[in-house]
Amino acid sequence: MAAITNTYILVINGKPEGPFSIDELKTRQIKPTDFVKTTAMDDYKEAHEVAELRELFGFKQQVLLQYYASFDQRATAAMVDWLIASAVCILPSFAITFFISDQLIGLGLALSMFALIPLVNLVYHIVMESSPKQATYGKQLLKVKVCDMQGNRLTLTHAAGRNVAKLLSVLTLFVGYLYAFFNKQQQCLHDRVAETLVIRDRL
Repeated sequence: MAAITNTYILVINGKPEGPFSIDELKTRQIKPTDFVKTTAMDDYKEAHEVAELRELFGFKQQVLLQYYASFDQRATAAMVDWLIASAVCILPSFAITFFISDQLIGLGLALSMFALIPLVNLVYHIVMESSPKQATYGKQLLKVKVCDMQGNRLTLTHAAGRNVAKLLSVLTLFVGYLYAFFNKQQQCLHDRVAETLVIRDRL
């Protein structure tokens, strides 16, 4: 096997430094997400995107996707999905009030159905995001889907973890959703925690 002789410019604290040899990169404890560049490369890449660095340092290969779902797409899909989950609960509530003569009992049962909307929405997301479609109906309408960091379909457990982690995005007064504006993979806080992506079809 031929020796690797490439040297790399490494971005440190936002500034390019180097060039560094492979041994020097080791001493600097290079991370998979550090930006590097050789003289043969047109632009900087994350270290895990460079085959020889991934091989030498054992970096886990991440999915190299350039098409992430926008905040608008995700918000629109979420509204569609809430409408679907709400309809599943609201339609039976109307039937209950229509067929039950005792208005007080009918009202109580109808309100109980309304209270089930968040639970129905949670189960709906878990099942649909772990399905072969990898997407709820709202996401399918917007042509986006959920995957892990390698672009693979989520298991039922992984999908459950992602959706339970949404509590973090909500409990931060929805700042967790705005986190998508501050990273290039447009991950919300719950995506970051669950190590998931929301991607769209290439145009």
